[in-house]
Amino acid sequence: MNTEYFVIDREHPDPLILSRAADILRRGGVVAFPTETVYGLGANGLDEQAVAAIYQAKGRPADNPLILHIAHVRDVEKLAREIPPCAKLLMDTYWPGPLTIILKRTNAVPDCTTAGLDTVAIRLPASRIARELIQLAGVPVAAPSANTSGRPSPTNAADVRADMDGRIDAILDAGPCDIGVESTVVDCTTPVPAILRPGGITLEMLQAALGEVRWEKAAHTAENEAPRAPGMKYTHYAPAAPMILVEGTVAQRQKKILELAEAALTSGKRVGALVSAETASCLSTAVVTAVYGSQADLKAIGARLYTALRYFDNHHVDLIFAEGIEEKGLGRAIMNRMRKAAGGQIVKL
Repeated sequence: MNTEYFVIDREHPDPLILSRAADILRRGGVVAFPTETVYGLGANGLDEQAVAAIYQAKGRPADNPLILHIAHVRDVEKLAREIPPCAKLLMDTYWPGPLTIILKRTNAVPDCTTAGLDTVAIRLPASRIARELIQLAGVPVAAPSANTSGRPSPTNAADVRADMDGRIDAILDAGPCDIGVESTVVDCTTPVPAILRPGGITLEMLQAALGEVRWEKAAHTAENEAPRAPGMKYTHYAPAAPMILVEGTVAQRQKKILELAEAALTSGKRVGALVSAETASCLSTAVVTAVYGSQADLKAIGARLYTALRYFDNHHVDLIFAEGIEEKGLGRAIMNRMRKAAGGQIVKL
């Protein structure tokens, strides 16, 4: 397959490019496009064959549900049987934005999009390009992250191209994404709204809007169960080399990573380190180092995390040691992604 590639201005998107991409979506094709979180792999979410093309391009397990992206709040009525007061409040407060809401679905949504669940995940993105593309297409767009399954999500078009060139119809390049981690997923079908995946809308922000909200810290699904939302069951965001995540106080993390890196170097391994700017200055020059930013700047860490994880694949390291961060605000989402990237290999101090 020949993948068309378009560079597009995020503030003043070319209507001809958007029209071309929308036409591809209407015809059942797959288009990678930018959102404020990560790049999405979009197709008509109501077309079973188009949705199947997403799963095929990603190599995504069929029981992993997709998120439907819409252009207007009114579009929810076609997809959801009911909108509880808590969901309406979240839409009014945080849409458009990095928030996905789970509701009971209508018959218009095919089983393949929801992985057979009786619920549907819906998001109204803040990205102008995403909303205008969806509006022109005239259909809700199913769009998981535009990477092969299990890999770090792409926050720039170059990483999309590395995974998807020749697999999909087109890529829209609008530069790097602002937030860098996927949307928060909130289940509004339960008596108390539940956070299934932390993201750009933080626990504190949700509590400010709803008062009571339940956060499923160990949001994980057993192997014989269907996940209620993306990111709850399978290994995600992982670089090619095994990664060990180090958690603890700032001083503990720094000391332990230095020890582990030195021991691995001594044993002849090519070592990578995913660390803060503060820790990077203490590491040996023999360590392949990717800096995600200062510990004090969670927004910058979120925006750089996936690019940093992909950095190690290009430098062919044998092992990666990653420095955790404080779990507050956006830090919860970042740590969620780092733990999944580590696949459970965690040193807790």
